[in-house]
Amino acid sequence: QVQLVESGGGLVQTGGSLRLSCAASGLTLSSYAMGWFRQAPGNEREFVAAITWSGRSTYYADSVKGRFTISRDNAKNTVYLQMNSLKPEDTAVYYCAAPNTPFTIVGVTTEALYHYWGQGTQVTVSS
Repeated sequence: QVQLVESGGGLVQTGGSLRLSCAASGLTLSSYAMGWFRQAPGNEREFVAAITWSGRSTYYADSVKGRFTISRDNAKNTVYLQMNSLKPEDTAVYYCAAPNTPFTIVGVTTEALYHYWGQGTQVTVSS
C-alpha cells in the first residue's frame, strides 16, 4: 500500500522560509517522478513543482520560480520542497503526489498524471 505523508507546514511571516517533506512508503521513490501541488481556499488545486525520477529535471509554476526548490533524497525515500521568500498568496494546503507508473517523464506538471496523494500540510503566510 502506497502512502505519502507530508510534514513541515506551519505559520510563517512574509519573506520567511519553510521546508516541506514528503515521506513515501510502499514505493521506491527513486523510480518515480514526484510533484507538489497546492490548494488555497476557494481555489482549485494547482501545480507547484515537480521532479523527474532521475532528478535531472525540475519544473516550477511561474508563481514560485526562483523562490521554491524541489529535491529528493532517494536514500530516505523523501521529497522536499524548500520555500523561500514566502508571500501571503502562497498560503494553501500543500500536497505531494506520485504517479502509479515508474520512470514517467511526460506530463509531470499535470495533475492528471498523479495517482497517489498525501493528506496535505497547511502553509500559512502572514502579511
